[in-house]
Parts: sequence; C-alpha cells; structure tokens
Amino acid sequence: MPVRRTRRVAAVALSAGLIALAAVGCSEPGTPAAAAVTVVPAEHAELLAWLPAAVDGTKIVVGDAKAPHTVTVYVDPRCRYCAKFEANAGTVLAEEAAAGTVKVEYVVASFLDARTGGTASARAANALRASVDAGPGKFAAFQAALFASQPGEESKDDGYSADHLLRIADQVEGVRSAAFDRAVREDVHRRWVTDAERAFEASGVGGTPTVLVDGTPLPGGDALYDATEFSEALRDAGV
Repeated sequence: MPVRRTRRVAAVALSAGLIALAAVGCSEPGTPAAAAVTVVPAEHAELLAWLPAAVDGTKIVVGDAKAPHTVTVYVDPRCRYCAKFEANAGTVLAEEAAAGTVKVEYVVASFLDARTGGTASARAANALRASVDAGPGKFAAFQAALFASQPGEESKDDGYSADHLLRIADQVEGVRSAAFDRAVREDVHRRWVTDAERAFEASGVGGTPTVLVDGTPLPGGDALYDATEFSEALRDAGV
C-alpha cells in the first residue's frame, strides 16, 4: 500500500553528504571511494523499510507492480557514481515508489569486475539478490547501505568480501539469517548474477548509472546526482 508522500529534505541532504564524487557515469575504472560500513540515515531507512521487492527474471522490482510508471535503473555495485546516485536520486525514487507513483526495476550489472579486476561486483550483486528473500523492505535498505559502504577501487578482489557484506547487512534489521549468510558466503545466486550482467550487456546501455522512465532514457549529467534536479527530470518525463 502506498504511504503518505513527503519530501524528506533532511534525509536527502544528509545522505548526499556521504559521498562526494564527480557527476559522470561509470564506464571506465575510476578513483577510489572510501571503504567503510556506513549507516543509512534513520529517516531514509524508515522509508525504505516499507518498500516491497521481488525478482522478475534478471531484474529486481521495487514498489507496487501496478504503479503507473516504470523506472529502470542500471547499476554496478562498484560504480562510484552509482553510489552517488543512490545517495541522492535514490532517495527520490524511494519516495516515488512508496507513494505508488512508480515501480523501480533494478538491473544489477557486474561489468566493472572485468575492467578493474576481481569479482567484487559479482559478490555484491549476489548479496543484493539474496536480500530480496529476507522480506519486504530488506532489498531497498540493504542496497542503500551497500552503496553507502562501497569499498575503494584499490580493494579490487578484496572489495565487498563476504565478511564486509555481512557487516553491511548487520546495519539492516532482519536481513541476516542462516539462509542469507549461506547465500553470501557460497555465492548461491551466481547464475542470476551472470544472467543480470548479460541482460545489461544486451541492453546496449553504455555505462552506469543509467535511468529509463517508461523505456525512455533520462538525460545523464548532474540531474542524476542531485535530488531536486532528479525530481524535476522525473516530472519532465511525465511522472
């Protein structure tokens, strides 16, 4: 059921301060982001806890499946610009999904593993898939925590280790369980991760983050990393 729509300006401002990065997308290896486990601001976490998520083929769909608009978001867990997108535009999408205005389809890519070395993106994508099974609100909250706690590129294969992913999951009440821990440690969803990456490659999308509204790409640039500008871009796209 949609919840009352509000503009959580304080949450946006606070979460936006978690990451300071240039406003471009991930298509090539970039500079390191700080490795940490970061707690998502309480007000935003409360909103995320209301959002249902379901696996639909190679996508993870957040919000009401009957929402009038569909926003498709392509991300890679290691992409520093995806982390900035989640901290800013992600708060707007959460509000829209909670209000029943949109459903959000996430395509979780892992192409940066091949470009920068290691398998950190694939491990994180596997954990994101596992979080869906933890119940309503868990994927949205875990994804926010995962991007807020993004390791630096210098970590390469050690980034998003199983222990790191489980420490991130500790920040989201109800995510940890024997099944989730096993999925993370044993890469239970490795086939889904591979299929999601193939779906990303087949889409023709050149980098992450990329956002489509009802199948039409939103312009890139600063609007993807500023909550106010992103809200206006959604309005311009008919949402």
